[in-house]
Amino acid sequence: MSSQQSGLSDEYIVEQRERLLALKRDVLGGEQGNITRERRFQEERGSEAHEYEDDAQRMEQDITNQALRDVNDRRIGDIQRALEKIDEGTYGLSDQSGTPIPKARLDAMPEAIFTVEEQEKREAGR
Repeated sequence: MSSQQSGLSDEYIVEQRERLLALKRDVLGGEQGNITRERRFQEERGSEAHEYEDDAQRMEQDITNQALRDVNDRRIGDIQRALEKIDEGTYGLSDQSGTPIPKARLDAMPEAIFTVEEQEKREAGR
């Protein structure tokens, strides 16, 4: 594991790996919890009379759940990429430009693989 390119210490990178693995478990665990709650809700409500208002609420909830899944999928992808970058020795360097990502950004968001400016452009392009 080389920290020379990014200027980050090996100790810091080891700590970030642990944070990324914990974050990945949390995000995946939250997704599993949502699936379990939805299944339980369907089991509890399965024998009740059908109401069209319930369908509308369910559709709105499905839209919200899908948006959350999309965010979680992107986040898991970024976490996985950050872990790969640790293995490659490029953690802390932007995937787009190769410039160093400020340590304060990595402290706040260990899965960051772009600078703030690059991330903003990425999100604006969606």
